[in-house]
Amino acid sequence: MTVTRLAIALFATALVVVFALLAAAAACTLARLDGATYPAALMRAATTFAAVLTLAAAVTGALAQYLH
Repeated sequence: MTVTRLAIALFATALVVVFALLAAAAACTLARLDGATYPAALMRAATTFAAVLTLAAAVTGALAQYLH
């Protein structure tokens, strides 16, 4: 793996994590606005974070079949 490919892979990974954090923060905020307790809101945020990462992994796996 060349340095350029490694840099692109690291950048893409960081971008996915940032999007997952943003989605989790939005889910937590919406849960609190809906009247959920702090623990319940954090559980929704954690679920959203995990769901975004799982979706990104599934899309990456599906696209990897077409790239090779």
